[in-house]
Amino acid sequence: MTTRTLPQQTTSHPASQDRAALAPRITGMACRNCGLAQPLAIAYVCPACFGPLEVSYDYAVAAATFTKDAIAQRAPGIWRYLELLPVDAVPGRSLPVGSTPLLKAERLAPVLGVQRLLIKDDTRNPSLSFKDRAVAVAAERAVEFGVPALACASTGNLAGATAAAAAAVGLPAYVFIPADLEPAKVDHALAYGATVVPVMGTYDDVNRLCLEVADETGWGFVNINLRPFYAEGSKTLAYEIAEALGWRSPDVVVAPVASGAMFTRVARGFEELAELGLIERRPIRFVGGQAAGCAPVATAFELGSDVIEPVREPDTIVRSLAIGNPADGRYAVDLARSSGGSIEAIPDGATAAAIRDVARLEGIYPETAGGVTLGAVAAARRRGVIRDGDEVVALLTGNGLKTPDARTLGLAPGALEGGRAHPGEPGLAPVIRASLSAFEAWLEDGR
Repeated sequence: MTTRTLPQQTTSHPASQDRAALAPRITGMACRNCGLAQPLAIAYVCPACFGPLEVSYDYAVAAATFTKDAIAQRAPGIWRYLELLPVDAVPGRSLPVGSTPLLKAERLAPVLGVQRLLIKDDTRNPSLSFKDRAVAVAAERAVEFGVPALACASTGNLAGATAAAAAAVGLPAYVFIPADLEPAKVDHALAYGATVVPVMGTYDDVNRLCLEVADETGWGFVNINLRPFYAEGSKTLAYEIAEALGWRSPDVVVAPVASGAMFTRVARGFEELAELGLIERRPIRFVGGQAAGCAPVATAFELGSDVIEPVREPDTIVRSLAIGNPADGRYAVDLARSSGGSIEAIPDGATAAAIRDVARLEGIYPETAGGVTLGAVAAARRRGVIRDGDEVVALLTGNGLKTPDARTLGLAPGALEGGRAHPGEPGLAPVIRASLSAFEAWLEDGR
């Protein structure tokens, strides 16, 4: 196969040149492993050690305008934190992403064994998942770089987020997915006008294909060649949590782990706020959750290892977390250990039960990754990572309408079918005639 190198500078895009002068806070890129500095570009791998590239900032420049008072005057959404995001200016066109609620979960908390539980409800973003945060940043950077199309390799939520963001900025979208992805997530991406490409194999097979496609086409793959910018969007979860708590951090943050990028970037977000003096620097324990049927990071944590052994054949209903060879897995393990947290492996049955519990007790309906997160809260409490009186923030990152079949896993056959529900009980009642007498007869039968 003949490969074409992606552009390493933005010289072919005049608009990017003009706006770059307005963003001295963005100083370039650096390797997370060896620290080698690089110019800002569509690039994601260090040429010296092949480590991951990250965006670099001049925090002294950012601090001049990034103050609590200034932020309070800005419109809702992720762009209120512009100084710590890798784009030149607030986009002219973008979906209204972020500023999702942080809610007390007082009825669910005792079920999970904790006393103070808050839910960051990111099921309310435009495409119904937290991926909108990351993709919004990557899409704006893609526009600034002048790429011809937006694309992704997806386990589900990223498919809809990429398709929606591409529609908002006027770029074609190409979404590559495992062929067995949940139909609701496929339809979601199709609804935004994306070209959806099902691929036989796992997510890791899809990702390997997309590495080649990115080289061949020059498309902006949000989680591949735009990954340094994409990953930064997840930091806004930390900014919003701190702001909602009156500019402070919680004791424990619990989040799902797929590639590990969101998990580690949330920690970075809190660290940046402390660096700039917006919050007090204090310990935060970070707890991650993985599905037991695809838990390479949780396994490494449990074994005390730094080596992430890939899972070749994921076996779980939690497809949104089914990444067998996570790019940031080692960093996720390091974060959990260094913070006094943990990475928990959650069985599918516990995931489904947690989805039902939070829906009926708090009125929030998450997809499977949310069930894993709540399962990880309970598991970390049993392990002793979560202690008496801890303030725990759990990140629910996607909407349950995307995984409707998961909710019923573990229930007895027919438990939710017609004729099973009695008055005052949850479930589907039998069909009745459109008359008050028929309704009263059903009520009487149930007594």
